[in-house]
Amino acid sequence: MQNVAILGASPKKGRYSNQAQKLLVEHGHKVFPISLKNGEIEGVPSYQNIGDIEVAIDTLTVYVRPEHLENYMKAIISAHPGRVILNPGTESEPLKAELESHNIEVIEACTLVMLRTGQF
Repeated sequence: MQNVAILGASPKKGRYSNQAQKLLVEHGHKVFPISLKNGEIEGVPSYQNIGDIEVAIDTLTVYVRPEHLENYMKAIISAHPGRVILNPGTESEPLKAELESHNIEVIEACTLVMLRTGQF
């Protein structure tokens, strides 16, 4: 079991981040949704900032467009997750380079596919 933060979590059923949250829970992981909106997502309290999560994050899976990722870069580095998954459409070379310079593993892949194929 891993502690998995979901940056860009959404309560909307059709969103990939919502589908990923459900599948992560099905696979036994503890999820920490990060959303700009307060409340719960799929019955799990959400956080507005990754820095508010009080446990070590094994994996941060990203569902935020690249042009918004610079706003999160310092907080991600401070949280120092074990790895960061940049899902399709979130790829960012500046973020990838910065994270790797801080010895944070970066994977460009789909969390849903990784979970369904046993690669997570």
